[in-house]
Formats: sequence, C-alpha cells, structure tokens
Amino acid sequence: MNLIFAGTPEFARVALERLLAAGFRVPLVLTQPDRPAGRGMKLQPSPVKQLALERGIAVAQPRSLRLDGKYPEDARAAREAIEAAQADAMVVAAYGLILPQWVLDLPRLGCLNIHASLLPRWRGAAPIHRAIEAGDAQTGVTIMQMDAGLDTGDMLLIERLPIEAEDTTGTLHDRLAALGARLVVEALEIAACGGLKAEKQPAEGVTYAHKIEKAEAAIDWAAPAGTLARRVRAFNPFPGAATSLAGEVIKVWAAHAESGSAPAVPGQVLAADGSGIRVATGGGVLVLTELQRAGGKRLAAADFLRGFALAPGQVLDAAPLPPKAR
Repeated sequence: MNLIFAGTPEFARVALERLLAAGFRVPLVLTQPDRPAGRGMKLQPSPVKQLALERGIAVAQPRSLRLDGKYPEDARAAREAIEAAQADAMVVAAYGLILPQWVLDLPRLGCLNIHASLLPRWRGAAPIHRAIEAGDAQTGVTIMQMDAGLDTGDMLLIERLPIEAEDTTGTLHDRLAALGARLVVEALEIAACGGLKAEKQPAEGVTYAHKIEKAEAAIDWAAPAGTLARRVRAFNPFPGAATSLAGEVIKVWAAHAESGSAPAVPGQVLAADGSGIRVATGGGVLVLTELQRAGGKRLAAADFLRGFALAPGQVLDAAPLPPKAR
C-alpha cells in the first residue's frame, strides 16, 4: 500500500516511524514550512521532516493547499507531487493545514486522520490539553475518515486510555502518540482487506478544543484550587502556568490542590517550606511543588526556596501577559 503522510510535530513523527516499521511505502511527506526556533531563532525543520529526510523520503512544504488561496503556486506544486505519488491513502496527524476537497478525493481510500480524543468530544486543535483541563477521566484516539468539516468525519477505529491523576499534557501526549501510531497501522491493515467499517459520530457530546493561547498561562488565583491544579498539568510543557511576585515571573510546573478554606486573599502565600508553597485560592489551597524563575531551571520547591525567598503573607499576582497577548 502506497501512503502519503501529512504531519508536523512529534505526535506525527511517532506515527510515521511506526508506519515505516510496519512496511508501508511512503513516497511523499507533507509537513509545515520550517519555523524559527531556539535562542538564535534559526529555521528548524519539523520532527516529521527530519525523519523523512533520514529515510530518503520526498518532502513537500506548501504554505497552503488551496488552489484559489494566497499561495496557489504552492498548492499546484503540492498537487503534482500528490498525484505523482499514486497513494492508496493519506494519513494525517497534526498537520496544521486545512485539506481542501481535492486532497480528500485523490487517494483511493481517502484521508485517514489520527485524532487524540474520543470524538465527538474535543474536536479541534488542542484535545490533550483540554481533556486534562476539564478533568476528564479518560481520553483516547479516534482514527477518522476525513471530510470537509472540523474533525466531523466518520469514525473508523477508536480506543480509550485513562487519564492518570498526575498526567501532564507532556506525559499523556506520549502515550496517545504511541496509541495513535499503533491504531492507524491496524486501520490500514484492515482497510487493505476491505474490512474497515465507518461509523458516524454521535450528534450528542460535541465539544471543541480551542487552540492554547499564551495568555491562558497566567494563574487566576480567584479560581478554585482544583481548577488551577488541572491547568498547571494541562499547560505543561506549553505554555506553562505562570504567576509573579514584584514583577518577576515564576513558572509553576507542578502543583496539587488541598481542600479546606483559607482565611486569606487569593494568591496569598500561607506557608513555604520543603514540602511545597501553599497559596490561597478562590476555593481551597494550591500547593506549588515545582517552580522556575525566568532564565533558571525547573526546581523542586525546597531547592527553589533556597534562591527565592517567599514568606507567608506575600501575595502572588497573575503573570503579566506577553506583548502579543495584550
């Protein structure tokens, strides 16, 4: 079976590697254009592009696939490459570009998407973050037959995965990436035998996982402690929950909620020792256990307090918004 693979980040790279290991032929990879990254802001290839180049696979990086859009030359060149690949199917995982109808119609078996949620819950850009933030007990992967809508296509395979109490977006991402890679191989093997059955998504239970914005990183101490603890886990590793003291931004990478009322204003430090920094919230107490100063390393609370004095009675503020988020 000939496949075209469309994807960009690490989640997609895991799937491409599994497909190649399973023996599928991938003559063409589509991925996002190189982006500036790192301190030097040099152009960096995506994880998918890096793997494709290592394996000698042709790479296309159109800025758009719309033939009538802003970059018609990119779209026409991509169309020529896609047609030349003579793919039986296209596998899509966190690609980042909208696929117009002409792309969906070209492969014999259409386009199969690896989506990291139990559709129709958490359609959209950030299903892993939003599942943790909402306090969901489980998530999973849906292999979906793509259509023109936003994650509205028929479901082909689905498998559930529990969300553990300590899961961050980073840890859950890795498990879902491995699950998605395995599941798409299974779907294609079943499709090769003509046994893949499509099921329409339920009309009930639709939610949207909107893109994570940097402005969401600021901790609102008026929110309940349980809500804030979930946001800390959901925003690890990006964008990282943040607070500030006297104008200095402090990232919070790990925290947990304690029940009970605190006779203090939200954001007030109640205690600070090696076991954690206890902060009053709009409901309960949030215990900060891993923190980071600007330019510093992530540190356990005990180590953080050796270089940053925090005393009961001090009040933490929401971190100032980055310039683009104001």
